[in-house]
Amino acid sequence: MRDPHLITADLVLPTLTATDREDATRQLATLLHRAGRVTDLDGFLADVRARESQMATGLPGRVGLPHARSAHVTVPSLAVGRCPDGVDFAGPDGTATLVFLIAAPAGGDADHMRILAALARRLVHTEFRSALLTAPGAAEIAATVTREVVVS
Repeated sequence: MRDPHLITADLVLPTLTATDREDATRQLATLLHRAGRVTDLDGFLADVRARESQMATGLPGRVGLPHARSAHVTVPSLAVGRCPDGVDFAGPDGTATLVFLIAAPAGGDADHMRILAALARRLVHTEFRSALLTAPGAAEIAATVTREVVVS
């Protein structure tokens, strides 16, 4: 049975250590795959790479936001990693300490854009990013995202 929530604690890596953006994305995508939200890990990662090659996904506030619509995604989902050492997503203010991987089904253009917009609206707020960086664990990170990122 699919979980209807965009994010759950099993889709969070409170301490993500990655060598580069592809490694970070693979680790987060693996969580989505294990949860049954991505059917083909390599296929989904190819779609994310194709999207990433169009434009870097580093945002102000030291955030990485890789995302893709993919035939390999079963339900709109969000995986989150907290990266104390930072990962280069070509952001304007340095390496990303928070990485959000948005996965949307291939036909889910509207879902994809709603998730992206809702997340972007919250990420501009320092308090939101700080709450995620200081949350004690995966459950609290997922709860904060669920409470703050309202997808309408």
